[in-house]
Amino acid sequence: MVRLSYFSGMEKNQFLLYGANGYTGQLIAELAADYGLQPLLAGRNEANIAPLAAKLQLPFLVFDLGDTKALETALTQVAVVLHAAGPFAHTARQMVEACLRTGTHYLDINGDIGVFELVKTYNKAAINAGVMLMPGVGFDVVPTDCVALMLKEALPDATHLQLAFASVGGSISHGTALTMASRLGEGGARRVNGKIVKTPLGKHGLWVDFGSKKRFVMSIPWGDVSTAHFSTGIPNIETFTGIAPNTYKMLKFQGLFNWLLRTSWLRKFIIQKIKQRPAGPDADQRQTGKSLVWGRVTNAAGKTATAHLNGPEGYTLTAHAALLILKKVLEKNYKTGYQTPASCYGKHLIAEVPRVEISAITHSS
Repeated sequence: MVRLSYFSGMEKNQFLLYGANGYTGQLIAELAADYGLQPLLAGRNEANIAPLAAKLQLPFLVFDLGDTKALETALTQVAVVLHAAGPFAHTARQMVEACLRTGTHYLDINGDIGVFELVKTYNKAAINAGVMLMPGVGFDVVPTDCVALMLKEALPDATHLQLAFASVGGSISHGTALTMASRLGEGGARRVNGKIVKTPLGKHGLWVDFGSKKRFVMSIPWGDVSTAHFSTGIPNIETFTGIAPNTYKMLKFQGLFNWLLRTSWLRKFIIQKIKQRPAGPDADQRQTGKSLVWGRVTNAAGKTATAHLNGPEGYTLTAHAALLILKKVLEKNYKTGYQTPASCYGKHLIAEVPRVEISAITHSS
């Protein structure tokens, strides 16, 4: 099904936004005009897409990713797609392979280690097709990827990288919560001597100084376990998120009931509860909320380099970062093949996002 009453064909400022009806997709659609961009909205359900298209006076398409012909027809109308319909473990492959067939650049807002690793396997095919594949163009993983590269350049012989993030005054969207629910009971992951290995969720906890105050963080399987290795080559990587210390103590016993968390009936129950919650942070929360990122590298001699940054609330940061990268791609500023935000655009990319403040790097021995 196609609605193209406001669409004038392929132009320099147009891109396909698949999953536009989702919480983050809507934020990106609403902010696109500030970057001089016009999204062609797309999704599976006309009842969800049409009202947004009417509100923003934008064209829209309705199709399922399983409809290969409709997907390829949509992609031939644009130079780049921003894929915002998760869980990406179930949707990325179809979109990536269609992009390779149509010569369309692929961006997404994924944060799943497995999806980054999957997309990476298409590197050679993307080079041959003359397109770029860049998953993770939002809060997952633009700020952490840039911090990782900053620290690698500050300590070139670093062997270990730790990255942590925390949120102040925000909440998570349905899409993020549903992705998390689909991973319940599966534990964590980190990179050891160049290889991704499974570890218990919250295996390690520590206090880190985000600049404004110290916060407790625990280890989780964040996307940088994949992407930071690609961007920096550092062989040992662990990622963390902020959590209350008492909650962390409780999670230490998670291994005893992971089998229960993996059962389909419990996951369905949790998903039903998620859908009863607000779709995501409201406008006031997005305006006042903050995202915090911290990183530290260490070399074999024990020398360290540390940095941190703070920026807007995570979903706001995602919308700005995604649109900044979209604009660059549409201006033909890209590298073919698989890329991460920092590998393509450098460590200063995050500084282009409004309201981001970056600390000076500190060294110790």
